[in-house]
Amino acid sequence: METTVAEKYRTVIGLEFHIQLVTESKMFCTCSAQYAAHPPNTVVCPVCLGLPGALPVINEKVIECIVMAGLALNCTIPEYAKFDRKNYPYPDLPKGYQISQFDLPFCIGGRLTLDEEDGGRTIGITRVHQEEDTAKSTHVTAPSGERYSLVDFNRSGVPLMEVVTEPDIATPQEAAAFGRKLRQIVRYLGISTANMENGAMRCDANISVWPAEASMGDVKVEVKNMNSFRSVERALEFEQARQTRILEGGVDTRITETRGWVEATGETVSQRTKEEAHDYRYFPEPDLPPLQLSPQWVSGVEEKLPELPAAKRQRFMADYELSAYDARLLTQSQELADYFETASARAKNAKAVANWMSRNLLQRLNESDTEINDCPIAPADLAELVLLIDSGEISNRTAQEVFDHMFDTGKSARKIVAEQGLTQISDESALETIVAQVIAENPAAVQDFNQGKKRAIGFLVGQVMKATRGKANPGIVNQKLQEELRQG
Repeated sequence: METTVAEKYRTVIGLEFHIQLVTESKMFCTCSAQYAAHPPNTVVCPVCLGLPGALPVINEKVIECIVMAGLALNCTIPEYAKFDRKNYPYPDLPKGYQISQFDLPFCIGGRLTLDEEDGGRTIGITRVHQEEDTAKSTHVTAPSGERYSLVDFNRSGVPLMEVVTEPDIATPQEAAAFGRKLRQIVRYLGISTANMENGAMRCDANISVWPAEASMGDVKVEVKNMNSFRSVERALEFEQARQTRILEGGVDTRITETRGWVEATGETVSQRTKEEAHDYRYFPEPDLPPLQLSPQWVSGVEEKLPELPAAKRQRFMADYELSAYDARLLTQSQELADYFETASARAKNAKAVANWMSRNLLQRLNESDTEINDCPIAPADLAELVLLIDSGEISNRTAQEVFDHMFDTGKSARKIVAEQGLTQISDESALETIVAQVIAENPAAVQDFNQGKKRAIGFLVGQVMKATRGKANPGIVNQKLQEELRQG
């Protein structure tokens, strides 16, 4: 059998994620880290502007956040760590160097296992370390055609966490799945919003393609400018195909370079080659002392870890008897999982709550682009709807109508039922009268039933529901119809 192109080559991918941490102040000064809504260059001080004589002071909360992330990613936390100066002369770096970490990071040697739906492979994590964010450059073209750049230092010094994977990722789809799972974990930890769209989570990918049976060479391409996981997947698919075409041509003309993803055209373009890359000349940061992370301190941080998504998913399946699909859906975020547990505790019917959330609530939230925290239906109100169904006060059909009114108006289920007179009719004597009338008005259906056509009973049930505007208890209606038809 002839070998396909996909079988002839293997793809090797490693990822680097820069994640802004949610803290009150910046990494090395007291300026607010909540800079986005402020005018340019107003959330600054001598430290984050890099003025002569200004000395950095370590934000302990940042170290705690990074160690939490390292523990959640199964990393080892070394007892000693230090900061280093990473030197490069960009306009967005006022000091001429970035405070980062080189040989002694806070977290090393972790792993993250993808969900079974995404292949279930375990991806190694080389390190998790801390550095400060840079200023933001904006490139402008004047009406005259002249191009110039503006620099906003509000972002300078905001704490960043960098997560570096081993080159264990084999497909663009795995790369995107890893990113989504990493984002979910840091959100569960409460240490970052991890929104790629606004730059709180940024991804760089290293990718190279090699003949399946050959050893890896030295060439690799770094891809930048991907602002969504869909972009990560598309950019790596493009780069995978581009490198494969070169190898298929017979002469490997690839070079080690940085390429940028262009969303509009769906392609990567060369930005700089290895020969143009800067020598960072790392050396220990002289203004900051090395840190000793005692086992007791690390244990204290570990005690603060919340229940993580994988563990919560397994608990939902065991405690609430949910399917793997529903458990995964309802643990997408901590807020969604909390909503489910709060509603389930009140309704005493977890499966019903899960069904309403997965089939109705999430759809309406998605259609209206609403987050669960802003949901117009409170957990207690969804629980009340389930209780009204379980008690027989409203039918499932009516409940759908009530749910839509709840989402549109924010009113409680019971209030909507009372205002619109939607209480289910379960009075047997009242239903007997309506059933008798429906039988009398539909002799053809009665004849079909008597001739063994069982579908006729469904038609008659529908006629009773129509006569009662959907408020009749369908179970009682079915029972009364069976009784009347057998007697007739």
